[in-house]
Amino acid sequence: MVYYLFVHTISIYLLLINKSYKNMLFTKLKTTLLIIASIVNLTVFSQQLKIPVASPFQSIKQSFALSEITIEYSRPSVKGRVVFGDVVAFGKVWRTGANSSTKIIFGEDIKFQGMDVKAGTYALYTIPNKDTWEIMLYKDLNLGGNVADYKIENEILRVKVPTMNLVNKVETFTINFTDLAANSCNIELAWDNTKVNIPILAEIDSKIMKSIENTVINDNRSYFQAATYYYENNKDLKLAHEWVDKAIKNYPNAYWIILLKAKIQLKLNDKKGAGITANQVLKLATEDKDDAYIKQAEKIIVLSK
Repeated sequence: MVYYLFVHTISIYLLLINKSYKNMLFTKLKTTLLIIASIVNLTVFSQQLKIPVASPFQSIKQSFALSEITIEYSRPSVKGRVVFGDVVAFGKVWRTGANSSTKIIFGEDIKFQGMDVKAGTYALYTIPNKDTWEIMLYKDLNLGGNVADYKIENEILRVKVPTMNLVNKVETFTINFTDLAANSCNIELAWDNTKVNIPILAEIDSKIMKSIENTVINDNRSYFQAATYYYENNKDLKLAHEWVDKAIKNYPNAYWIILLKAKIQLKLNDKKGAGITANQVLKLATEDKDDAYIKQAEKIIVLSK
């Protein structure tokens, strides 16, 4: 549309000038405008064309301990190639993915295979070998695949982990979180027929104990959560029993809280009390048609005999 309006305007103007120049100028302008239109059309077409990237980006976030761990990386695929020892050379620094640097973000201080790491963002580099990998956390987040410029002085740490052979091939490079517990997990790197695990540990007990002191002992709140933590971590079960009783007083029909009391009683070896409490859970859960809690109550009833 712009092209035709422009040509029309020029044509009117040319009517006002010497006729001997009209055809020559119009031809030149027309040729020039056709070239411009072709370039514009090509640019628009290029902007509209979108194809899948060879190594797509992924961001994964895992709730862990009292915060989160986030990993951002690109995922190359095997595509019939020999990966380790060929595409990824043994004994050489690898960006642990593709494209930009693989980044790992810790929401709190952790231990990275036993080594202290502060909360923050790091690049993840590795040196794969046949039987072991070296894993490095790196300060420079913009190095990407320019591993020729890798500087040891920018390392936060370096650890070694053993490799494991996979029976089932992993076509696309995958980073995952496995073996999740309250304060520990593994970061798993898997590609082709190889995987490695990096153990992560967080110190949360002292933080939670302080929080319990502030929210339960001082402010008389969060009885159920505090009793749950004490039960699951084998702390003062008598105090946990007191707290769960207070929670039940506030929520007398909450059978999930009453179930916790039965578990605490069983752990305290009060089998008679655990049986009585479990029967309360069974009655309330049956009324609510909650099969999961019915089964748990029945299990405690059996164990309490």
